[in-house]
Amino acid sequence: MADKRLLNHLNISHLPGLGDALEKKFNSLAIYTVGDLLLHLPMRYEDRSSSSTIATLSIGEHTTIQGQIIKSEVIIAKKRMLICTVKDETGIINLRFMNFYPGQKQNMAVGRWLKAYGEVKQGKVYLEMIHPQIQIRDNEHALDDIETERYTPIYPATYGLTQTMLRKFIHLALLLLMRNPTPELIPSKFLTGFPSIEQALQIIHEPPLDINIAGLEDGSHPAKKRLIFEELLAYHLSMQMTKSHNQNQHAMPLKVTNQYITPFLHSLPFSPTNAQNRVVSEIYRDMAKNVPMMRLVQGDVGSGKTLVAALAALNALENNQQVVLMAPTEILVEQHYLNFCRWFEPLGLTVSLLSGKLTAKNKRECYASLESGQTDILIGTHAVFVEQVKFANLGFVIIDEQHRFGVAQRLSLWQKGGKDNIYPHQLIMTATPIPRTLAMTVYADLDVSTIDELPPGRTPITTVVLSNTRRNDVIERIKQACLEGKQAYWVCTLVEESEVLEAQAAEVVFAELQELLPGITVGLIHGKMKPIQKQEVMQAFKQGNIQLLIATTVIEVGVDVPNASLMVIENAERLGLSQLHQLRGRVGRGSEASHCVLMYQTPLSRVTKERLNVMRDSNDGFVIAQKDLEIRGGGEILGTRQVGIADFRVVDLIRDQHMINTIQSVSAYLLTHDFTAAVTIVDSWLPDRSKYINA
Repeated sequence: MADKRLLNHLNISHLPGLGDALEKKFNSLAIYTVGDLLLHLPMRYEDRSSSSTIATLSIGEHTTIQGQIIKSEVIIAKKRMLICTVKDETGIINLRFMNFYPGQKQNMAVGRWLKAYGEVKQGKVYLEMIHPQIQIRDNEHALDDIETERYTPIYPATYGLTQTMLRKFIHLALLLLMRNPTPELIPSKFLTGFPSIEQALQIIHEPPLDINIAGLEDGSHPAKKRLIFEELLAYHLSMQMTKSHNQNQHAMPLKVTNQYITPFLHSLPFSPTNAQNRVVSEIYRDMAKNVPMMRLVQGDVGSGKTLVAALAALNALENNQQVVLMAPTEILVEQHYLNFCRWFEPLGLTVSLLSGKLTAKNKRECYASLESGQTDILIGTHAVFVEQVKFANLGFVIIDEQHRFGVAQRLSLWQKGGKDNIYPHQLIMTATPIPRTLAMTVYADLDVSTIDELPPGRTPITTVVLSNTRRNDVIERIKQACLEGKQAYWVCTLVEESEVLEAQAAEVVFAELQELLPGITVGLIHGKMKPIQKQEVMQAFKQGNIQLLIATTVIEVGVDVPNASLMVIENAERLGLSQLHQLRGRVGRGSEASHCVLMYQTPLSRVTKERLNVMRDSNDGFVIAQKDLEIRGGGEILGTRQVGIADFRVVDLIRDQHMINTIQSVSAYLLTHDFTAAVTIVDSWLPDRSKYINA
């Protein structure tokens, strides 16, 4: 039956020999059903078909040996180790296991025979293999029955779940699949050159020795391409279903009255750019409809997304609807709060702030003001998700820096505004420009607007890449800039994503630069400070009372100090291009020529050099995002694990982008002609996707 495709309706406990303890191990790898197990794909393959005699082994070789166990003992050096000594007719080798199970020593009893595959290393007395893959039998002839006619797959594993176990249960799952094949759901005209899904899985899990194994590993083999095609199709279908579902919901049409918009625009000391006006028109057109707007606004650093969000919010407020703007960090929320207070309070509108660090009393007051309808616009962090947040009439949701939030979080906020089957309009903003290929795939459920013009008066930023050995020169350059009346940032970064460690690193640099730069006012800001402290420091920096600000990456988004024209980013090699571009965008906001120094620790890998050179050569966020995508892949640039975007099992968006046009055609065909097949394909690859359907 189609709905039982890939056996994703069967719990893995249906496989013979898979008990409760093993089931928990599989669950820790997100394997719950037989279908999950079939789609748990090998990371790589090993050729264990030919074995070597011990005497002919050479160090560094990966090979198979077989022989009899002549000694097996647990020794305690720095830690417990199991050493198994094996002999064939030509010599002796030691097998060393640092991590082993209690039953493993009994299994490796003296007199038994084994096959072992691994890398040959030099030991103290004999050659040795560390943690080889082994198979043990009671007599030498039984070794001949061990399967060697295929490449051996190596899977992502976990403690207590060996490769042998994984291969055994995947083999049982394949046998079950072959006995219960499913009808083909994709029309044959789209599948030219592809094997069936069952054949593809059989080849991928148990490839024969005469196969082009490189093709399986790099995604060019038809069996792998079949799975790539289907996973990409499942993902695209799910996004189209999400979009379709949203368009079947109802929203209140919001018409522009200019009650607030006209006086707000008159109060600004500048006019919006053509790009801002175009995007605002697209938003107003959507908000006037009786279906919820789902629009993504992307724009480079400094392109003026906040002004666009403000103009959209005023439209909702003119229609007596409440607005919520959610941002991922305290510092960005505080910045938005100050901006919106400055803009909206003169119009008689009430702006409230909600973050996790407010006192219980302030939170209660905020909740009451929201529920009574007294608050017109709420600016908040993740704290807006809590159950106590209830709106009187939420009509418009704005999510800033969308990639920092999960789809489920977006969904819960959207649902808060749902009343009598009327849902709020939603605007999503990102300053991480998304290459077109990725946007067509990842945000296929959203309409996308792009602000592709910077406000006038912005100066290009000159970027230099320097080794940490030039640190003293950089400090001297900062001194000169500050003495000339300019302001500068010094950004400290660490490998570990730890606010505590980053704060400590920033404090060390703060103390060092205070000492090295007498006469220059040095400030410090990091994620462990209280909101009021951060606000005071940023205000002092904005007003020019601090000349050099030592900061962690908390200043990545939303901080606007036009007089700051120099930024130093320490350990720049540790950050992704998009994050570096975000940080660099904190300067170049005034008319002064601006500079960014990317300081790195030597030695640099070739890829890291390439990344830093991209930053040096381009100020265009879209160019940088495309390069970041090519160098690091889609998961990295978008932070997919937080986004709720599927963690692709086989798809590589860069490698496989040539398939996207075909995928769109197949997706449209199935949604029109065979919706049941479309749902089945989504369920077999993305069983949890249905809970995100409104996201």
